[in-house]
Amino acid sequence: MMKIIGIGLLTFLLMRLARKLYEKLWAGKLDVRLEFADKSLFEGEKGELLEIIENGKRLPLPMLKVKFQTDRNLRFTDSDSAKVTDLYYRNDIFQVKGRERITRKLEFTAAKRGYYRIHNIDLVAGDPLLSSEMVESRQTAQYFYVYPAPFVSEEFRRSLQQLNGELLTKLHFPEDPFEYRGVREYQPFDDMRSINWKASAKTGDWKVNQKNCTALQTVRLFFNIEDSGILKKDAMVEASIQIIAGLAAFFLNQGIRVSCYGNGRDILNGEPVHIEAGAGAGQMEQIYRALARIDTNLKTADFTSCFERELMKASTGITTVFVSPNAYENFTGLLRRFRLSGQECLWFYPVPETEKQMPELPEEWKKDIRILHIAQR
Repeated sequence: MMKIIGIGLLTFLLMRLARKLYEKLWAGKLDVRLEFADKSLFEGEKGELLEIIENGKRLPLPMLKVKFQTDRNLRFTDSDSAKVTDLYYRNDIFQVKGRERITRKLEFTAAKRGYYRIHNIDLVAGDPLLSSEMVESRQTAQYFYVYPAPFVSEEFRRSLQQLNGELLTKLHFPEDPFEYRGVREYQPFDDMRSINWKASAKTGDWKVNQKNCTALQTVRLFFNIEDSGILKKDAMVEASIQIIAGLAAFFLNQGIRVSCYGNGRDILNGEPVHIEAGAGAGQMEQIYRALARIDTNLKTADFTSCFERELMKASTGITTVFVSPNAYENFTGLLRRFRLSGQECLWFYPVPETEKQMPELPEEWKKDIRILHIAQR
């Protein structure tokens, strides 16, 4: 009997010792991190989030739970270890050997434009007998951009081709013999006549000829996504952001400098979008990022207060394009003052595809408005 009691007491002491040992050592030399395989995607594209665990000590971890939460609009394929409410809650369980590295790939679809962050990772470890749990919370600073997909429709394509004929000829200076002439990727708004058939056959992808003239003029893009009506226009607001992305890509691909201003607020600093004129791939990246960070849950800034001074600056050689899904009086009043100052503009007006009626605006404005019918989501 005494022997049995002794064995039981020894077992109990060993269990307590093991538990104390794990409580003291389990988190040491344990690196757990989350990394997005890419820092940006477009709406609808698929990506991967990597769960990486590195146990740098000999002590194994028989049970390690890794918990984190992110936005529900990153739609993960494997949801067995997840719960989705207003956020996406993930809880993965691992067995980690001593000095082992584990990498798990979590596939997801970027369902909606946005700027997504993961702030914390919660770790829960168990002792060898799983009789107790040790908990630790670690901060992380993972972020991820989902860019708006540039708007594509037959109406939009026709409007952009018309811009090629009407606006771009006004913007370009005469041909510069020292300018590099090359090809670029085909875009939906390109005219088929600009396709470089030889380059397309060689690469297997559609290529078009670059413009042969210097394009150092500027297009100003302004967007007003105020949505203060009784019936919200969420789809039209998102379509407006996609249209801005499409317009920026169109003009930058022509070699034209583009600036971008809008009253949607940045999720990081609460400020409206204000991007000075620039050209090239870096400018497009800056615009994509700014559009991704717009938080439509924040109250929009007053468009007139923010941009009237910028708008009324002398704009020789500058073309102004507006995108707005509404015709509120404060906005149309600003456009009226702008036109009365002798300047021209173009207004892209997204409306639901079921709405065929032209917005009620002065007759002389109709030539400057491009109605784009948007399918409701």
